[in-house]
Amino acid sequence: MFKRLFSGDDGQSHLEDLEPPFGQIDGPVLQPATGVTFRKSDPGYFIDFHPAPRRQYVITLQGEVEIGLGDGSVHRFGPGDVMLADDLTGKGHTTRVVGDVPRVSVAIPLD
Repeated sequence: MFKRLFSGDDGQSHLEDLEPPFGQIDGPVLQPATGVTFRKSDPGYFIDFHPAPRRQYVITLQGEVEIGLGDGSVHRFGPGDVMLADDLTGKGHTTRVVGDVPRVSVAIPLD
């Protein structure tokens, strides 16, 4: 699953499907990035409403996370799911690690 988390004109965060910039093996589409951060969060870890700290891809490698939006909806991401965190303004979203295994993710900040 590829999703983009973005700030709407209403000051709320929203999710939309994202078509990743696929390339071919002999000519990949490169995107500028500033580094890579690996994170491990235990089940039950929770961050209340917050905007993304920077524009970044967040890829879940292990475990599951629920992203909560201001409209009350909750969206679950698991291993292999990719989210472009792009909600840099407004109320933001919540983050909760669910299940019984730690969530391991990689964040790739974009230029």
